[in-house]
Amino acid sequence: MDITNLQQDLFAQIRTRAPENPPLAEIIAVLLDISTDSVYRWIRGEKQVTIDELYKLCLHFQISVDQLMHIPSKGVLFQGRYLDRNNFRFEDYMISLVKEMTQMNGFKGKTFYYSCKDIPIFHHFHFREIAAFKWFFWLKTYFQFPEFAKRKFRVEEYPDELYQLDHQAVHLYNQIPSVEIWNIESMNIIFRQIDFYREARVFESDKDVLKLYEVIESLWNYLEKQAALGYKFMVDDPNQTPMGSFSMYFNEVLLGDNNMLVVMDGAKLCYMTHSTINFMQTRDLAFCDNLYQHFQNQMKRSTLISEVSEKERSRFFRIIRDRILARKENLKV
Repeated sequence: MDITNLQQDLFAQIRTRAPENPPLAEIIAVLLDISTDSVYRWIRGEKQVTIDELYKLCLHFQISVDQLMHIPSKGVLFQGRYLDRNNFRFEDYMISLVKEMTQMNGFKGKTFYYSCKDIPIFHHFHFREIAAFKWFFWLKTYFQFPEFAKRKFRVEEYPDELYQLDHQAVHLYNQIPSVEIWNIESMNIIFRQIDFYREARVFESDKDVLKLYEVIESLWNYLEKQAALGYKFMVDDPNQTPMGSFSMYFNEVLLGDNNMLVVMDGAKLCYMTHSTINFMQTRDLAFCDNLYQHFQNQMKRSTLISEVSEKERSRFFRIIRDRILARKENLKV
């Protein structure tokens, strides 16, 4: 591969990774500390990219040099970082999530695919009680923050600044057309977490448990309404103003992961979750194409229950709603 072809391929990959605003030439000029005129000369092939510039561009836009140069490799490059109680701040986690979603919304054509082994993280943010519970569970049980060791769960202790970030994140997610593949087991994780805390007496009383189940029921009603309409809207919007399209699938076979795939103007970005809240991402072409095909196969083997298939949609939501109601009835309040 000669340098001209390499530069053309490099620019093509960069273009799929950057939104339209600000203009790509301005982003590159700032990154390389050069003029936009130099950038355009580089794009046109009139100026050769240096090794240092290639390094900076590949690092910033997360481009594999092996793939750029068509060097065969069986490895897959992922980016990410491990979160632990020594370096974890939930505020930073949410700020990073808002930043990621903001960048996705900068693309014209975009679709968010979500395999829902658990409630998708964005659906935690519709209601303060659910957001507070998941935050508390992660910090107390997963990260084992010392200051949470003897604390009981109280919704009012959830920081306002976090809930504001939650609202930003879900507002951004709601703008992106999405495909979510659900299963009747998708709610089991939060059910088990509530059971665990109830048995461990982390709740003040069953009244607090009842309130949490009532809010989960409200979330379930909200998701059913979105599925019926085929689009997303903010939960506190009485007019239900249409935002991104919402395609919900019911898969009767147990889903094995919480993987996410975003397609932005043709470019694919994959998020793999691990160790509860950790995630890593890759733009590896072969890996993302394989996951994209996996989603397509899952959709073919699932029932579309948004807008159509009213009978199947009603059955799916009734199964979960009955489980919520049974759990409410078993409480001692």
